[in-house]
Amino acid sequence: MLFNLGFQVYTSGFLIGLARPLLGPTLAAITMGLVSGHKFDTQFARNQGFNSAGNVASALLIGLIGYRFGYRAVFLTAAFFAIPSLISLSQIDPTKIDNALARGSTTDHRQVSPQSIWQLLQDRGLLFFLVSVFLFHLSNAAMLPQLGELLSKGNARTAAPFMSACIIVTQLVIAAAAAWVGKKAHQSGRRPLLLLGFGVLPVRGVLYTLTAYAPLLVAIQVLDGIANAIYLVVGVLVVADLTRGTGRFNLTQGALGVAQGLGAAASTTFAGSIVHHYGYDAGFLSLSGIALVACGLLWFAMPESKDAGSTAPNHPATLPVEA
Repeated sequence: MLFNLGFQVYTSGFLIGLARPLLGPTLAAITMGLVSGHKFDTQFARNQGFNSAGNVASALLIGLIGYRFGYRAVFLTAAFFAIPSLISLSQIDPTKIDNALARGSTTDHRQVSPQSIWQLLQDRGLLFFLVSVFLFHLSNAAMLPQLGELLSKGNARTAAPFMSACIIVTQLVIAAAAAWVGKKAHQSGRRPLLLLGFGVLPVRGVLYTLTAYAPLLVAIQVLDGIANAIYLVVGVLVVADLTRGTGRFNLTQGALGVAQGLGAAASTTFAGSIVHHYGYDAGFLSLSGIALVACGLLWFAMPESKDAGSTAPNHPATLPVEA
């Protein structure tokens, strides 16, 4: 019985892990195939805003249902919400999706081969961006779990409500800011926003070392919301910029996910080791130091990408016009 239960849990975790990396890139590709130009900026940002609003509503509803009816009802509720999601997806007309545009290829329906992976790897701006994303998540992923662990020492009952409050604050900020981020990214470019999003991360880590007052710590999560609102929107916009005309938008989204996953996976191990040997303040300051390195890499090595796609080898603007 115990073995069967463990097998079911592990299988569920495996399926969740299998589905999660597919959803974000696929929805971004569908959005890219449905809209073009600056419309992608605003529509994708709107998508992220609704996603975070749904996360907040889900957290509140599931928390209420779990408290009222137990944990089993939580899983049934999550399964129920798959139904309206599937209905919404079924309303998307596949004939309206431009498959060439969805993979970041040309928009004139020419049979242009995707750019080779070797050519893609020669884009230094893209490589520096992927390294910056790795460092961002190496710094960011462990901050909130480390904070929750610190506050749960000697008072475990308050840890869950505190963590819930922190997550809700972050998601509320993302929901409120995502549309503005998309609009600003179109107007002012990607780089200033990326520097802002990466720049608040070391500030957040330092602030965690200055207070143990729970309401202030929850308020600091506003910075987490700002950083994630910018990254979630602008990160994909940068990938779209750098791969426009190459046919490698989806492949590069996958590379972005790998950089993010590796950074997040290494973050808790790194921070846990620092905390074990030197304490929580040293852990937060170490994570802040990594965030500063990510900011420096963006500042010195990452150019503005907003118009970079116009110079891609397969971009329509660079192709000869047939007589």
